[in-house]
Formats: sequence, C-alpha cells, structure tokens
Amino acid sequence: MNKKFNILSSIPSFSGLSETQLEEIKQIIVNRHYNKGEIIFSDGDDGNGFYIVAKGRVKVFKASPEGKEHIFHIVGPGETFGQVAVYAGRSFPANSEAITNSHLLFIPRTAFVELIGNNPSLAMSMLAVLSMRLREFTVQIENLSLKEVPGRLASYLIYLADEQKTGDHISLSISKGQLASLLGTIPETLSRIFAKMSSQNLIEVSGREIELLDRIGLENLAKHGKL
Repeated sequence: MNKKFNILSSIPSFSGLSETQLEEIKQIIVNRHYNKGEIIFSDGDDGNGFYIVAKGRVKVFKASPEGKEHIFHIVGPGETFGQVAVYAGRSFPANSEAITNSHLLFIPRTAFVELIGNNPSLAMSMLAVLSMRLREFTVQIENLSLKEVPGRLASYLIYLADEQKTGDHISLSISKGQLASLLGTIPETLSRIFAKMSSQNLIEVSGREIELLDRIGLENLAKHGKL
C-alpha cells in the first residue's frame, strides 16, 4: 500500500496535496494488470475512469479503417492518461494499449468527481496538467503539419535528452516502429533519416541507444526541418 502512496505523491497532478487527501485517492484506486499488446480501452468506450502507470508503458493512439495507427502519447511510470474523457463525461476519443507488461492504477470517474468536489486544490492541480497536455498536443500538431520528418525526429531527440537528463546520451523506450508512428511517418523513412543523420555526424545509433554528437546541428535541423 505504501507503494501506491509513493506513486501518487510523485505525480504532478497530485503535487501539493496533503497526506490525508492522498490517502483519500488511494482508497478509490483499483489495481489493474495488462500483458504486452493488451488493449486497455478502445475509441468510443465509456470514459468511466482514468489511469496512472505504476509500472510499464502504454501507448495512446488512433487507428484508421485500414489499420494504420498514429500514436499520440507514450505514457510511462508516474504518468496519467484518459483524464479528458473522464472530466467531460464522454467516451474515450482514442485507443490505449500496453506496449510492455504493465501495472496500472485505475481511478473510477464517479468516486473521483466526488473527491474533486470536496478538494478544490485537487481540481486546480488536475487543470494544470490538462493545460500542459493541451500544449503538448499543440506542439505535436505544429511539428506534424509544419516540419518535415527530419525536423520532427531532431525535435524529439532533443526533447528526450532534456527529459532523461543524461547529457547527450539517450535511450529509446519504444521501438523504432512505434517512434515512426509517433512522428507521423513509416519505419522505412525513419530508418533512412537515422542513417543520413548518422552519416552527417549528428548522431550515433546503437540499437535503442543514441548519442547526440552535434547538439547545435540538431537544433538547427529541428528549427528548419531539412537535412
């Protein structure tokens, strides 16, 4: 049970809450476990609650009738997903799938809405997180509509380096196929761009490990979008 409490207290949505408030949230949590490849919810399902990743990784995506998918988010430990449908009282607008064996904490909508009514500070914290998620969507749409694929990849690699705080060395937590979907391209195109960026000494790739060799060059590529 202490593990649940530690996970909750580390989530930005719940930062600033008292131990009593965190305890109230902990009481309504339902543990759910999913195997790799298992669907968590589908586009159109009732938004009856949202999720926190305790362990593993989850992708949130849309799929076309032809089966082509576009990934919106890759969600890891300590991150939440599915909140928007819960607050709007509507169905989920996308699909989610476990991309590794995952342990999720499910928070039912009805019980959580009641908690928010009693804790205005919790509502404000969640609003801040939703605003941040909206900004991420805005940046993603800008990247997909205004930048060519090399610029999108350079932007993502710089983002990962800043997020992982490991200097110029980053580790991909997803497959290159999933990364291609996240960037709105196909694996073959992504592989060619990786190869060209390597040949121009911008990066060095070894499996999922990537070394950023020329940070300024990558920043210019992210800005202008072309190799």
